[in-house]
Amino acid sequence: MGHKVHPKSFRIKGVEDWNVRGFYGANMPRYLEEDFLIKDFLRKILVEASVSNIEIEHSANKLNIIIESARPGLIIGRGGEGIESLKKMIVKKMHDKVFSSARPGGAKETALARAWAAGAREIKIDIKEIKNPWISAMLVAQWAAQQLEKRIPFRQVMKMVLDRVMQNPEIKGVRIEVSGRLNGVEIARKEWLKQGRLPRQTIRADIDYAQCEAYCTYGVIGIKVWIYKGEKFT
Repeated sequence: MGHKVHPKSFRIKGVEDWNVRGFYGANMPRYLEEDFLIKDFLRKILVEASVSNIEIEHSANKLNIIIESARPGLIIGRGGEGIESLKKMIVKKMHDKVFSSARPGGAKETALARAWAAGAREIKIDIKEIKNPWISAMLVAQWAAQQLEKRIPFRQVMKMVLDRVMQNPEIKGVRIEVSGRLNGVEIARKEWLKQGRLPRQTIRADIDYAQCEAYCTYGVIGIKVWIYKGEKFT
């Protein structure tokens, strides 16, 4: 039996870094919960914006959110209106969450809720454009999920992914795996295809990994994508 490890967590502090980082102080549990809530909230409301990754940086009184997207115009909006409305929605979400979790008579939670309401923490949102979506594992997995939801045969989708990803000269190898009731059959199974090199046991290997789900009428299809981009030595 092989021991399966998440490719990114295996390489953190080697060639990868944390998606959430910064100064937490004495509010580590609350801030960490907020980070997960913000990430889930943004992925739900930006489902059409082709979001590849969301990073959060903390400082003493500032929250910096970095969103990597292949369609930044949908997030920014006309004249930056999208960014401002996104900030207001995040503040409202966090404010409602702190108030809902406050104990009766709990002074600390109520003070934190008032801090969110008063805008004590400054929120900054940076948008990074991904010019080539075929070198991002998350965007490739999202594209494959969209094709499976349109009832395109899974083998055709897998072969199209391999062909389009390997057309980029910086990509050394790719693997895609799908599992579930493929093409609506009775028994669920797992299928995968691979092209090129993919040294998953080498820590310095720069492997972009992502997983996504396709919600079909006959069930949920899980999709995993590995993209090997060479080796990092720094």
